[in-house]
Amino acid sequence: MTRAIRIHENGGPEVMRWEEIELPPPAAGQVRLRHTAIAVNFSDVNVRRGGFYLASPQRFPLVLGNEAAGVVAATGTRVAYVGTGGPFYEDTGAYAEERNVPADCLVRLPDAISDEGAAALLLKGLTAAMIVDRVFRPGKGDTVLVHAAASGVGLLLCQWSKHLGAAVIGTVGSEEKARVARANGCDHAFLYADFPAEVKKVVPRGVSAVFDGVGKDTFARSIPCVRRFGMLVNYGNASGHVPPLDLLLLAKHGSLSVSRPGFSHYVAERGGLEAACAGLFELVGSGVLRVRIGRRYALRDAAQAHRDLEARRISGSAVLVP
Repeated sequence: MTRAIRIHENGGPEVMRWEEIELPPPAAGQVRLRHTAIAVNFSDVNVRRGGFYLASPQRFPLVLGNEAAGVVAATGTRVAYVGTGGPFYEDTGAYAEERNVPADCLVRLPDAISDEGAAALLLKGLTAAMIVDRVFRPGKGDTVLVHAAASGVGLLLCQWSKHLGAAVIGTVGSEEKARVARANGCDHAFLYADFPAEVKKVVPRGVSAVFDGVGKDTFARSIPCVRRFGMLVNYGNASGHVPPLDLLLLAKHGSLSVSRPGFSHYVAERGGLEAACAGLFELVGSGVLRVRIGRRYALRDAAQAHRDLEARRISGSAVLVP
């Protein structure tokens, strides 16, 4: 037996239950993992609500979560994972004290990366790497606009873009988050309500690229902020999916490009999760990227973590501790 956060139906945080569940012996190719730190991602909220990219109906009850760090029970090896082989938001089960997972989805952690740091880093750091490595690499002379600049991915994108020589503008939900963003590479941080006019004041010709993990509430308003032949990168949908886009708008506003990358494709292209993580761990070890854990919660209090995430009360990453 182990304990886990399960849902028996879709809904708000109130559907999350702290329950004892039966854990069978690991199947062939699996290992038993004792979780030491579990990530909280907005994809968990979407799975709970029932509104993500689900190819098949959800089967209840289900354990939420898709990213965690822990110790292999049989060997004591420190490892982490994000997803278990398919799209990272499917085959959930991380919100548990223990879990059986495929051995080939695990990444061994170097001594320099803590368990909590790994849980806070993998999905968010690899998402940032996907954008910088494969979609738009900022450099000297560029200005980038990072939405949700004080989020887990946003802070990493701000740090990375600044390291590469770009100027960084961020959007945030509060003055406190603006302070956090400025401490992590943002040259300017504006509230969401003000950003189109404020960006144009700073960069009259427009930004080179927009990195948008918010989606519906920010994407269309960002189009006039982009310079000619600039790019909009949508990598998340915290406020909902971006509505259908009239491609003529991209021509009218300066021959713009749009990219909607997918995390699982990036990992597959790089030759597997372990290979993709190596460069990320190196950047963290050298101090280029710093992981900010904004809040820690006991695993049994995961519903409160969801409430805080949906209310945008968290700066950086949140982790659950069993």
